[in-house]
Amino acid sequence: MPNLDFDESFYFDPLMTCEERRKGSESFMLFVDSVLTLQAEANATLNRFYVKCEGVDQNSVLEWIPKVLKRGVLDIDLHIPSSRGFGSNSTFYPLPSEIFVSKTLVRLKIQFQDGVNVNVEGDVSLPMLKTLHLDYVKMDTRMFQKLLSGCHMLKELLLMNLIWEESSEPEPCYVTVSVPTLKILKFSRFENFVKAKDFKPIVLWSFDIPNLVFLEYLDTIADKYQHVRFDSLVEARLGLCKTSKQIKNDNNNVTKLFMGICNVKILYLTEDALKVLGCCRETMPVFENLIQLTIKTGLHVGWKSLPPLLKNCPNLQTLVFEGLNHIYRKRRSCGDENRPCMCKNLDNMRVKKDIDACLSSSSVKVIKILNFGDTGDFCQFWEIEEDCEFWEIVEDVADHIKQVKQFLETMPDLEQVTLYYNTPQDEDVMKVFKKLKKLRRVASAKCEVQIISDNLNLSFTFR
Repeated sequence: MPNLDFDESFYFDPLMTCEERRKGSESFMLFVDSVLTLQAEANATLNRFYVKCEGVDQNSVLEWIPKVLKRGVLDIDLHIPSSRGFGSNSTFYPLPSEIFVSKTLVRLKIQFQDGVNVNVEGDVSLPMLKTLHLDYVKMDTRMFQKLLSGCHMLKELLLMNLIWEESSEPEPCYVTVSVPTLKILKFSRFENFVKAKDFKPIVLWSFDIPNLVFLEYLDTIADKYQHVRFDSLVEARLGLCKTSKQIKNDNNNVTKLFMGICNVKILYLTEDALKVLGCCRETMPVFENLIQLTIKTGLHVGWKSLPPLLKNCPNLQTLVFEGLNHIYRKRRSCGDENRPCMCKNLDNMRVKKDIDACLSSSSVKVIKILNFGDTGDFCQFWEIEEDCEFWEIVEDVADHIKQVKQFLETMPDLEQVTLYYNTPQDEDVMKVFKKLKKLRRVASAKCEVQIISDNLNLSFTFR
């Protein structure tokens, strides 16, 4: 059973002119057409059909799908980074309806930069499909529900850069993700979904996926999470954002979502997800099985949700920060007096004691700080924060050193702290190394500090 792999990049020189590339793309399309014609004449079965090309007519590529389906293809993988119709007003050509009733298809992956539309009049029946990847796709919530209901063997589902299409269905829209066989789920709205002008229906989500192992969920907060069940979840990556209405009214129901993933062992939170988590500080679930937590930081987000989160992770072993940038109120902690941030605020000793109590009870053994010294996007911070005069930022190397010192001085189980300092300036690295080495007191009986830069790899041990 043959494989047909067509990769246009092998035929092009980067120095080609636009006209040469255009003619080359046309020749490529004709070549694929001729091969498929020969396959049809020979009535040959087909295992895999892979195409990667640029600057082609996307609709013509979609016309190849019914041809390979007739050959009983098992694996379809189409990747078109751009086409001749690329632009803000993408056509979103519909996927051929034949693809949704294939009895042989096991893997389907379609990534069209100009987008595809999923809209099937009849039922969806993909009894053998185990892997479904759709990137830059538009569909309404009704079609989303129909698609999932027709995939009874699905193990891996990736819907990336999803744009909800306006539907005639009355709102609110009830969307249930219930696939008992599903192991991996990656769901992401359009990559610029915060600013996107796509239709935003009132969506009521239900997740009932008892065998799911990996979850990546990037979206605005749902209007309501009706049911959340992830019994077998091992790793979750959350990138939740608030809508403008939710930011104003602080109106959300993320507690149920976090309760549903509290059995996870590995958790990744974007800076916006950390901000969202702050809304359920009073109802923070206990993450009994969590052993690794990664936090991506940003200048526009405080850490007021981090202390209650750490308190509710009794078995946490590894804490990873992607940067140490965040904001905090002047003369105050990042949160308030009852829910302080991680910042070391010497002007308020009671707040400091609360913070130190949180860190001193932590079971964390390893801290990794990626992008140490990175100041982030300062301009973005001032655009987002409306009452800037009441806020200060933790963004420079000196601030980062203070934060690392606080970890070392208060966390008793620390065994290793690693700073990944992305700088070619060896002198800057040595300054950080010497300042940390001068610490007179650390909480741990034995802790190794390592600094890794472009040119150096330095370490020392507190005993």
